[in-house]
Amino acid sequence: MDNKNEFKPYIPANKIVPEFTVTSVLIGIILAVVFGAANAYLGLLVGMTISASIPAAVISMGIIRVILRRDSILENNLVQTIGSAGESLAAGAIFTLPALFLWAKEGKMNYPSIMTIFLIALFGGILGVCFMVPLRQALIVEEHGTLPFPEGTACAEVLLAGEEGGSKAGSVFTGLGIAAVYKFVADGLKLFPSEIGYAFKGYAGSQIGIQVLPSLAGVGFICGPKISSYMLAGGALSWFVLMPAIALFGADATIYPGTETISAILADPEQGPSGLWTNYIKYIGAGAVAAGGVISLIKTFPLIIRTFKQAMSSMGKKHQNKNVLRTQQDLPMSVLLVLIVAIVILIWLIPTFPVNPIGSLIIVIFGFFFASVSSRMVGLIGSSNNPVSGMAIATIIIATILLKVTGTDGVTGMVGAIAIGGVICIIAAIAGDTSQDLKTGFIVGATPKKQQIGEMIGVVVSAAAIGGVLYLLNEAWGYGTDQIPAAQATMMKMLVEGIMEANLPWALILIGVCIAIVVEILKVPVMPVAVGMYLPFSLSAGIMAGGAVRWIVERVKGSDEEKKERADRGVLFTSGLIAGEGIMGIVLAVLAVAGVDGKIALKFSLPQIGSLIIFALLLFGLFRLCIKKKK
Repeated sequence: MDNKNEFKPYIPANKIVPEFTVTSVLIGIILAVVFGAANAYLGLLVGMTISASIPAAVISMGIIRVILRRDSILENNLVQTIGSAGESLAAGAIFTLPALFLWAKEGKMNYPSIMTIFLIALFGGILGVCFMVPLRQALIVEEHGTLPFPEGTACAEVLLAGEEGGSKAGSVFTGLGIAAVYKFVADGLKLFPSEIGYAFKGYAGSQIGIQVLPSLAGVGFICGPKISSYMLAGGALSWFVLMPAIALFGADATIYPGTETISAILADPEQGPSGLWTNYIKYIGAGAVAAGGVISLIKTFPLIIRTFKQAMSSMGKKHQNKNVLRTQQDLPMSVLLVLIVAIVILIWLIPTFPVNPIGSLIIVIFGFFFASVSSRMVGLIGSSNNPVSGMAIATIIIATILLKVTGTDGVTGMVGAIAIGGVICIIAAIAGDTSQDLKTGFIVGATPKKQQIGEMIGVVVSAAAIGGVLYLLNEAWGYGTDQIPAAQATMMKMLVEGIMEANLPWALILIGVCIAIVVEILKVPVMPVAVGMYLPFSLSAGIMAGGAVRWIVERVKGSDEEKKERADRGVLFTSGLIAGEGIMGIVLAVLAVAGVDGKIALKFSLPQIGSLIIFALLLFGLFRLCIKKKK
């Protein structure tokens, strides 16, 4: 491709402007912790996270350009590079590590130490950055114009439109403030219920409901109406087809893994239809999610092989000789190799990872394989569609089988499988994030080496913080509860237990697998449907509400530029909604742990219709903000 040689970044290679400054590093660290904590809460609640690159870039511009009166696009870029690392590391961690807390809650093991969580997150994060660096030349530079890197390119556009930083940052901060107050009033003061529902008496086993939370509306708006509708379809299949079928055919039978008759579960006021979801649907949903992850890997297998070959060939090229310009400087290969070898040795020596030197090496080989796949996948289809959980599922199944075959079974083997899966999951998430950030840097003219160091700073800080966040949320509400279902981690736990102890209800798992195959045959994306099957219907309904607003906004008449501007404004505002609720969720967790949550709750609460009216007002406000004319 000739155009790659003609590409000129916004800041020329021979121009030196402030980039790796104390200001950019400090703001980046703060945003890494904030977005990491907020996304951990969101991911444990709804089973997915959102990219923090654009909100971090916009907030950075609001602070550096508007408040501090400084004008350096490369400083802003470094802030979003460090800040987005927190979100990606959190995404990798929450899909696996809460399984350790669930086993501890069952009395099978002690709770994991903060140091254990820190090491798993740190090793995965550092390896993710190290594996991406040698791929930069091949994926970012040589394929510029071929691989779109949607989030990375969009983030660059936001940075290049820096003169709008103040107004755009205002949208993020407005959403953040509204969601924080909304969450506090709903779940702190308990002025109105944040979840409402109704069980149909004449259609036993079914229940309709909605969680009226800002973060769900935000996720729905960002994902769009299609993905939201797929999740709603999965929820409807579980709550209006499978559960009524279980209630109809099960009746007075006791079906494993339940310990009561179906009719007794439905008659119990504390369980009702939700009891069927807990005892049966979770396993069917887990089978569907696992099958969806495997299907996504199979579909991309030719791409995986091609990417891996390209990665290996690019490792052999001597790009270092050409790295004389500032915009071509990467971290030296010698530094990367030292870090990788050190981590291989530490994984072998530290008891958290029950592997021998060969096993440690296998972790790194798997890690590089999935890092190269993840980096290209996000280049093609974006971070939101990157099948990180599918890679983690495949890794955990293989790791569990290998550990059991080699004699490392029982609790030690289960913990080892989750630890290995956690490292791989974080590697894939961070590699994808790093590639998006380096694409942004390539367009604006950043120094790759400084971005790579910034990414590692974000990883270290986020790894240090994520253990505290996981402990706080577990102490406040506990994983696997309505407040934080921890869908993927619960599923990983069930898979590992099923392989190690051979006690999974395989009939239910296989029902989920077969449903996923049927969905794939119908050419519908499997993962959103499977996640919708697994999660409570009320969550999917809340997400669909946000997706519906996006659908309406997209159909308001206007030019293509106006429509794009409306969508961008809505995405920034809803990113603020998600971050604001996540932050307030952490605050409420602190209050719950301190035992003062009950003292601040009001003595009265609005009826369910009040919740619907307040949520409708929030959705209407989102719509109005999107379609308002730009001054």
